[in-house]
Amino acid sequence: MNWIALLPPSDADALPLAWQALRFTPRVCLIDETVLLEVSGSERLWGGWERLLGLICEQKVPLRHDRWSQGATSLVAIAFLRLGVTGLDAAEGAIQAVLNRLPLHALTAANDALPMLHRAGCRTWGDLRALPRAGVARRFGVGLLQALDQAYGEQPESHYWLSLPEQFEQSIELLSLAESAPMLMFGAQRLLTLLRAWLQGRHLGVLTLELRWRYDLCRIDGVDLPPHGQLQLRTAEPTQDMAHLGRLMAENLARNTLAAPVNALTLRATDTAPLPTVSASLLPSDGAVEGDSLHQLVERLSARLGGDHVLCAVSQADHRPECRQRWVPAAQNRFKQGTASRTGIPGAFYPSGGSAVREATRVGDMYLPTWLLREPLVLQVHGNRPHYQGPLRLLVGPQRLETGWWLDDSDRGDAGQSEVVKVGLALRDYFIAYSAHAGLLWVYRQRLGPANAAEWFLQGLYA
Repeated sequence: MNWIALLPPSDADALPLAWQALRFTPRVCLIDETVLLEVSGSERLWGGWERLLGLICEQKVPLRHDRWSQGATSLVAIAFLRLGVTGLDAAEGAIQAVLNRLPLHALTAANDALPMLHRAGCRTWGDLRALPRAGVARRFGVGLLQALDQAYGEQPESHYWLSLPEQFEQSIELLSLAESAPMLMFGAQRLLTLLRAWLQGRHLGVLTLELRWRYDLCRIDGVDLPPHGQLQLRTAEPTQDMAHLGRLMAENLARNTLAAPVNALTLRATDTAPLPTVSASLLPSDGAVEGDSLHQLVERLSARLGGDHVLCAVSQADHRPECRQRWVPAAQNRFKQGTASRTGIPGAFYPSGGSAVREATRVGDMYLPTWLLREPLVLQVHGNRPHYQGPLRLLVGPQRLETGWWLDDSDRGDAGQSEVVKVGLALRDYFIAYSAHAGLLWVYRQRLGPANAAEWFLQGLYA
C-alpha cells in the first residue's frame, strides 16, 4: 500500500484539505495533525505513482499543505512527516533497518509511555521491538504493540474514511465575541474555505447561501432577543468563486446591525447546481478581460446600494405598449426562472389571419421605439395634422391596436411604472412620424375622443 501524509498549514483547518484530497482517492482520513491518503488503488487512473505524487505533493493543484511524506503504512508516513523526511527509496532489506532507527516520539501510541521507556533505555522503534512482548503488553497495554506491528506492516490497519456530506452545513465557535456584523467575516472566511472544498468535491456551484449567527445573550434591558440572526445570499449563476461570495457577504453584513454579541456561526448551502465546465465562448480564455462579470457587478452594487436602487427592464407578453416592460430589482430578477418573453402583439387587429397575422406582428415589433414616455403627451393639431416642434410628417403606419385599455393594481406596483388613465375601450392607430427638430417619433391617433374627434399623442422616441 502507498500512503501519503500531508500537513495542513498552521493557519488553516485540516478538513478543507481532506475534502480536496478526495479528488484523488476515496481513501482519505484524518489522524492526529495529518491528512492521510491511501493511493494504491487510484494511482493508475492518474497516470502512475510519479505523476500522482507530483500532482499532490508539488502543489500543481490548489491543495495547500506545508509538508508531505510517503510510506508503506500510515504510521510510517506520519513518522516521516514529523521528522521532515519525504520517504524512502532504499531496497526492501534496508527499509527494515531504517524503521528500527526511527525515534519513539514519532509514534503516537508511545507518547504516554515515553518517560518510562526512556528510563529503560528504549529510544527507537527497534529498541521497543527487542523488549519482551508479554512484559510490554502487561506494563503499557496491547495497544502499543498493535500500533508497532501495524507500522511494520505485520497487522492490518483500520481507518475511518472521510466522505463528503450530501448537504453542506458547517458551524464554528468564534474565538471571541463579535460585537458588529463586519467582525463576523473572520469566521465566515473559514466557513467559505470549507464550502469551496465541498463544492469542488461535488463538482457543484452554489446559488443560495444562508449565514446564521447565534447571539450570546437572551435578553437586553428586559427585552427578549431572537436566538439567532441570519443573512441570505443569492447568485445569478452557480459559482465556486469564494472571493466574490466573500465580497458579497461583506457588503451585506456592513448594512446589518447585530442585536447582541455573537459567539457562533453556521453556513448552509441551501441551493446548488451542477457547475458548467465547458465555455460557450469562441474566444480563447487567455485573452479574457480581467475583472468581475456583469452579474457579479450587479450583485455587488445591489448589496451596496440596496436592491431597490439597481433596476433592470423585464419584457412582458402584453399588447399594451405601456406594459411591455417593467422595472424590477436587477438582482432579484436574475434568480427568477421562466420570465415571460415578448412573442408579438396579442390583441392587435388585422384584417386577415393565419400566417399573415404572425408576419404582421413581427413586422410591427420591428418598428417599436427605443424609449417610451411615462405618459403619452397630447399633441396640438392644426388642419388635421399633428404638431410637435413643428408639423409632423407621417412615414409608416397605421398600425392599429384595438382593445380594452386599463391598468390594474398589480401593473402599478413595479418601480418606474406610471399610472395610465383607465378607459373602457381604446382604438389607436400608431405611426412613425418625422419632425425636422426632434427626429423620428412614435405617435398614435386616438379614434374615440370627445365628440368622436381624433386626438393625437406622442408616446415614444427613437434613439
